[in-house]
Amino acid sequence: MQEPIIEIKNANIYQGDNLILQDVNFVVNKGEFVYLVGKTGTGKSSLLKTLYGDITLKEGEGTVVGFNLREMDWKKVPFLRRNLGVVFQDFQLLTDRNVNDNLKFVLKATGWKDEKLMNEKINDVLDKVGLKSKGFKFPFELSGGEQQRIDVARALLNSPKLILADEPTGNLDPETSDEIMNLLYQISRDYGTAVVMATHDYIVVNKYPARMVRTERGRVIDNASITM
Repeated sequence: MQEPIIEIKNANIYQGDNLILQDVNFVVNKGEFVYLVGKTGTGKSSLLKTLYGDITLKEGEGTVVGFNLREMDWKKVPFLRRNLGVVFQDFQLLTDRNVNDNLKFVLKATGWKDEKLMNEKINDVLDKVGLKSKGFKFPFELSGGEQQRIDVARALLNSPKLILADEPTGNLDPETSDEIMNLLYQISRDYGTAVVMATHDYIVVNKYPARMVRTERGRVIDNASITM
């Protein structure tokens, strides 16, 4: 029995008053790895922002990790985000604190209070991304690849059913991109976490084939081919 993690039906997605994507229909199931591709300005980011509650869904139906996107408001968004992880291209780590304190900041912001449990969770996610010894480093002491791994670790803190990754290999060299892709693949496979990854990088898509969804001319095309 497949378990839908994302379910969007007949949705129109707006940025302000501008209709960006119309009649969007797609489902992502537990443990599935999906690429979101499309040229700049075709609505990839708007779709991702709708999925993590940054843009309100005004028309159509949508559920993400059991939350109704039509009922999202600023009070409910934090609860949605406790159940998913977001990985950004530019890492968005807090530069004034070390890795452990970056991760602890997120745990406290999502309602954790027990110091011992927080430390255990931080050790666990750092272990998963292969950086258990780097907790006391500051972001500027880490390579770009290590910072991106910390970003993935941060996304794993609340054991999410879904990771939304926005161009996670965009600023990385090919070898480091491979490391991040292997990590995301492993998370999807080993923990049953669904991963939706927006990317421009067709070398990565060719190397790690998976289902592809494309934004094009105001539409979302499922099971798209790799040709541009």
